[in-house]
Amino acid sequence: MGMHERFQLKSVEDLSDKIRALGIHMPVSVDIDALRQPVRLGDRVIPNSMAIQPMEGCDGTAAGEPDELTFRRYRRFASGGAGLIWIEATAVVPEGRANPRQLYLCRQNKDGFARLLDTIMEIAKAHFGPDHRPYTVIQLTHSGRYSKPEGRPAPIIAARNPYLDGNLPDDYPVISDEQLKELEDRFVEAAELASEIGFDAVDIKSCHRYLNSELLSAFTREGNYGGSFENRTRFLINIVDKIKQRLGDAIDVTLRLNGYDAIPYPYGWGVDKEDHRKPDLTEPIRLVKILRDKGIKMVNITCGNPYYNPHVNRPYDSGPYIPLEHPLEGVARMLGFAKKIQDSVPDIVVLSSGLSWLRHLSPYAAAGGIKEGWFKIAGFGRMAFAYPDFARDVLEKGALDEKKCCIACGKCSEIMRDGGKAGCVIRDAEVYAPIYKAGREGKPPIQSNRLAEHV
Repeated sequence: MGMHERFQLKSVEDLSDKIRALGIHMPVSVDIDALRQPVRLGDRVIPNSMAIQPMEGCDGTAAGEPDELTFRRYRRFASGGAGLIWIEATAVVPEGRANPRQLYLCRQNKDGFARLLDTIMEIAKAHFGPDHRPYTVIQLTHSGRYSKPEGRPAPIIAARNPYLDGNLPDDYPVISDEQLKELEDRFVEAAELASEIGFDAVDIKSCHRYLNSELLSAFTREGNYGGSFENRTRFLINIVDKIKQRLGDAIDVTLRLNGYDAIPYPYGWGVDKEDHRKPDLTEPIRLVKILRDKGIKMVNITCGNPYYNPHVNRPYDSGPYIPLEHPLEGVARMLGFAKKIQDSVPDIVVLSSGLSWLRHLSPYAAAGGIKEGWFKIAGFGRMAFAYPDFARDVLEKGALDEKKCCIACGKCSEIMRDGGKAGCVIRDAEVYAPIYKAGREGKPPIQSNRLAEHV
């Protein structure tokens, strides 16, 4: 493993040299035309091969409708040119909200989401012509152990986990099988609303150790939703089956899926049983094949837990600890997971994660991955917060402006931890620097010299 260091790469040549020096494998292409190519998904066509990942703004109303800053963010995304806009985590029940301003899709809030979708489409057409239509996915979620609907922790856990339980008492309740069965129907109801509104797809969120992600690793749980692979995937598969039964092909079903938790077995998904620092994608690949057979056409691959091991899912320059690896190794690992899924299930569309640390060099890794068949769509998360028109610059200028890129400082995540409305403190300072400063007031710095204890 290489030593952790801040981003210092100036050119594609620098990137290629660092890849060789670290002894990792990662595709790079100076020709970025692959990012301009449309992607067919069933009978729909995604205008280009760039996606905006579901980046939560924590800025809805108390009732869960999109609010002023929510509309501002998606107007910026819509004018930015990405072919796919993945709308952020949207709760299906109020108790499953991760913060008091998380979006919540229900019958009473339907019109607010309809206005949001109309706004996205109107802005996109105004900038790129009447035939331009970005593909839209809305991410449906239950925050599970990270539920905080009233502003204070109110965990709903699927299984005990010594790495994540923290100060939870030993007798803290686990969500019952009966409650999970009822919750399946809440996801289906939200999917039906999303279809009525006109979204192209719903994402049954299965990543970052929220409820569904936790169930996938519930090896120690008893009952119908824990233990065996069939039981641990039951919640997700039941939801998919029920949506398909109720809605048919009226709306696509997809998911953002952790390929690797980086938490020791039997508490982590996608990990080697002897060494959690080594991924084992046997079960994630098995799951994706089952979902493919049920009509799932796309999967968005990510990993890690932003609350526990954030460098695994967001390689960074500064954060709560110093990782025991070079950030580029983390980027390569995330892209490699996408490759393994794409190689194993070539007839679906795999969307990659983990590119933002590369700043202005990210299009070259994204295009290289698409050209070499590692994945079919390149996803950008933190980059979209900082640089919402990144895709338009790729399409029209053939390059990114280094001065507009995300710098992997982690401040957008800090705002969320501090209970504020999230955005880019550096590139969108007029709006978000005051929010960040207010949230940090009286608190110790996030950055520390502590070395990572795990991956």
